[in-house]
Amino acid sequence: MIQPALIADDLLLRPLDTSDSAALAVAYSRNREHLAAWEPLRGESFFTTEGQAADVDAQLQSAGSGASVPLVLVDASVGSIVGRATLSGLVRGPFQSANLGYWIDGALNGRGLATAVVGAVVGASRGELGLHRLQAATLRHNTASQRVLERNGFERIGSAPRYLKIAGRWQDHDLFQRILHD
Repeated sequence: MIQPALIADDLLLRPLDTSDSAALAVAYSRNREHLAAWEPLRGESFFTTEGQAADVDAQLQSAGSGASVPLVLVDASVGSIVGRATLSGLVRGPFQSANLGYWIDGALNGRGLATAVVGAVVGASRGELGLHRLQAATLRHNTASQRVLERNGFERIGSAPRYLKIAGRWQDHDLFQRILHD
C-alpha cells in the first residue's frame, strides 16, 4: 500500500477510498471535456455518484487482490479530487512491474503537478511496493504526458499500433518504461 504524500501546497496523493464516489463524479464531470481526447468513451452513468461507486468498488477489489493501486489527488483545503494515478496490471514474481496511468484537473495543468504526482508514484513503487519496473503508454500526440514521463526518468521503448480504444477509436501509443532498481 502506498502511504499518503503531500504533492504541493494542500494537494495530497492518497489511496482511493469508498467515500470518494461523489467527489470523483464531480471531478470527472468537471473534467469531462478536458479528458475526452485521452480516455475511452464514457457512458452517462460514469459521471454519476452511483457510476463512480461501482467503479470505486471494482478498483478496490482489484487493489485487494494485489493487481492494482488506485490513488486520488485531493485538494485538502476544499476536499475536492483534482487528479488520479493508478498502477494497474501489477505483476509480482520475477517481473515486479506495473502500468502507470494518471490525469490532473484541466484547471491545474501547466503547474508541474503531473510531474510531481508521477515522481511520488515512482518513489513509492520502488520503496513501499518494491517494484522493479513501471510502464506507461501515451497517445503519440500527447507530448505533454511524454514530457512528464521523461522528467521522471522514463525512456521510450517502442510503439504499439492500435493499442487502446481512446475517444472511440483504436489509437497508436508510444510506450515508456522506468527501471526502478539496477
